[in-house]
Amino acid sequence: MPDALSKPMPVPDEISAPFFDGARDGKLMLQHCVSCGMWSFPVRERCPHCFAAALQWRQASGCGTLYTFTVMHQVMNPGFASAVPYNVAQVDLEEGVRMVSNIVGIPNDALRIGMKLQAVFEAVGDNVSLPKFRPIQG
Repeated sequence: MPDALSKPMPVPDEISAPFFDGARDGKLMLQHCVSCGMWSFPVRERCPHCFAAALQWRQASGCGTLYTFTVMHQVMNPGFASAVPYNVAQVDLEEGVRMVSNIVGIPNDALRIGMKLQAVFEAVGDNVSLPKFRPIQG
């Protein structure tokens, strides 16, 4: 049983396992529809664009743009108390999907809408890594 100060951990299931397996290996894996050619996220059983069940896992570029963000100052879950203040961001990936994550490697007050980002992977538990994003220098 986890202690009260541990962060909640994702629990991969049959549908999401390829996403988490990829993250553990340092790859951003997304679903791609064989029927219409569109990417989708979050993980689902059918394409949200054409409703086909012909989804395949493909490695995404990991590149994106900061769409929006907020900085959390209030402790909403005891597991995150030591991280406050932390950001929660929406990142528009080159593949055309939006992902919620955190921006790392930069102070929160330096975050700017439209900044270019690259996925990095953070081990958060035994056999679990999560994609985070850092600014692309240059």
